[in-house]
Amino acid sequence: MTKVSKEFLQQFIKENDLKSTEDVQAALRDLFASTMQGMLEAELDTHLGYPKHDTKNKTIDNSRNGHSRKTLTSEYGDVEISVPRDRKGEFEPEIVKKNQTNTVGIEEQVIALYARGVSTRDIQAHLHQLYGLEVSPTLISNITDKLLPMIKEWQSRPLQSVYTVVFLDAIHYKVKQDGQVVNKVAYMVVGIDLEGQKDVLGIWIGENESAKFWLTVLNELKSRGVEDILITCVDNLKGFSEAIAACYPKSDIQKCVVHQIRNSLKYVSYKDYKAVTASLKPIYKASTEDAALDELDKFEETWGSKYPLVIRSWRSNWDELATFFRYPPEMRRLIYTTNLIEGYHRQLRKVTKGKSIFPTDDSLTKMLYLATMEVTKRWTIRVQNWGQILSQLTIYFPERIERYIR
Repeated sequence: MTKVSKEFLQQFIKENDLKSTEDVQAALRDLFASTMQGMLEAELDTHLGYPKHDTKNKTIDNSRNGHSRKTLTSEYGDVEISVPRDRKGEFEPEIVKKNQTNTVGIEEQVIALYARGVSTRDIQAHLHQLYGLEVSPTLISNITDKLLPMIKEWQSRPLQSVYTVVFLDAIHYKVKQDGQVVNKVAYMVVGIDLEGQKDVLGIWIGENESAKFWLTVLNELKSRGVEDILITCVDNLKGFSEAIAACYPKSDIQKCVVHQIRNSLKYVSYKDYKAVTASLKPIYKASTEDAALDELDKFEETWGSKYPLVIRSWRSNWDELATFFRYPPEMRRLIYTTNLIEGYHRQLRKVTKGKSIFPTDDSLTKMLYLATMEVTKRWTIRVQNWGQILSQLTIYFPERIERYIR
């Protein structure tokens, strides 16, 4: 509802002789019924193309045909409304569908629009255009706030005992806090279980991306039942490996090669981008780790004097950049980059791109959760070549896998 004036409220209280909470509930029930009735009539006007009694503008052979009674269950109690009908029986209301006996219609529309990243202003315009309904940003927020208990339940749900691969990555957003716009980080975890199925294990909102916060995330995964992670795929955030080792010491760590290349190019002159990128490719495309080290030596011979920081970065991170060389090609393609989770992130960015600043952490969480639910609905097929990958993992980690296979 729109924000009402003090004078209007006083008049409303006086006209309805409100003296108790029961009186308020009854008055709101009547107001709700009147509003729903008006919206239904407006829908039929739109369907027929002309308002009631305005037969001059009638351009179709369909017309009104009385009403049918319906009782709706609402948050104000049961209300009775008259659903308008058309002579041809073509009219199907959107606000109260044929077999609907409760009033979640508007809420469903608000949440569906919110999930697609539609701005609050555009949601207001949509409801006004379709129903003539004026809604405030506060009402939209209150409707979407009903998601928060669901999100809390989802975020604390029990997880699998073991995940074969877990991807950790983050997206940065701007959020209002204490009257200022601050940078916030949405921490995301995507896991692949023993069945080869992908799932988003959780979303956490933090101040700045840090290894310390990631340790908190990892500890939460452990408290939700994750006993073991075979391979953890991460970017090159400082301290990340130590955080993982502190929580899952047996997990193999694979640093993202694509992130490493991007970080390398920060030290490279733009005119050398293509040449340096081409020179790096034989390193991570090598068939073995020894061959990759030979290619790294060749890279250093060509570029070492000009870009010593690039060489230093590859050498210092090598142990965790080269993890994927231990595995066969099917596993290598899966783990040597964080492409899987970045594909998920691209879907989130499509939804959030219209929001340059989020008013609260909760508003960001709600939108990310709704977008995640849409993305994971499509994750019905297991990872390609999973049977072969699992067979190989069983050889690499026999005891750690067999104890969980039933």
